[in-house]
Amino acid sequence: MTVISLTEDLAAKHIMLVEDDMSLAEWFSDYLSEQGYLVTLATRGDVAIELIESDQPDLVILDIMLPVKDGFEVCQAIRPFYHGPILMMTARDHETDEVLGLELGADDYVVKPVKPRVLLSRIKALLRRSASQGIAPAVIAEIDPNKLTFGQLCINANSRTTTLAGAKVAISSNEFDVLWQLAQAADNLVSRKELVIQRRGIDYDGFDRSIDILVSRIRKKLGDDASNPYRIKTVWGKGYLFVKDAWE
Repeated sequence: MTVISLTEDLAAKHIMLVEDDMSLAEWFSDYLSEQGYLVTLATRGDVAIELIESDQPDLVILDIMLPVKDGFEVCQAIRPFYHGPILMMTARDHETDEVLGLELGADDYVVKPVKPRVLLSRIKALLRRSASQGIAPAVIAEIDPNKLTFGQLCINANSRTTTLAGAKVAISSNEFDVLWQLAQAADNLVSRKELVIQRRGIDYDGFDRSIDILVSRIRKKLGDDASNPYRIKTVWGKGYLFVKDAWE
């Protein structure tokens, strides 16, 4: 079952709200519509996957406890074809759930009950970051600065795609941003602080582990050795180093 709430502004950002609690879903849908967003509501996980693939919304708000397919299954299923921000909103406040959500590709995680203005600020922050990551059309030149190639690894910031040995790698928006930042500084140390500031626009407090989770996911997808990484190395206590000559 889906309910669609439209605003008159055709340029409004499109939010897909995946929530099976109808009273809560309709309340948030009305609130976000009043803020100028176009909101599509899905109440089942399997339906959400189909709608997200066909509609490609600007942002997805995803509950975990859903009928047919839960939020974790939805997040994992859509990441190969959906590269926009995913905000998980759930009553489950276990740290393991948050870590799993981030590992599966979520960009943020909030615990219910959440105040509307707090939710709105999270949405705006994710949309701002997504917009700031848009790449302007490349200036014609012999070398396109928005394409990086290291042996069999090709990273294209114009299309925001990554290929390894000719095969496209299913990589989330956040993963791409971290990989791009590391690859641009190939063979040079990039600190956690730099990565956090670039990704979230806030200073590093020394406790944020989201970057470590993202790097771990990137390594797994790019065939790096998790126990002894040689392509994206950890410099303990400092940050990460993308090895330029490790992709042959």
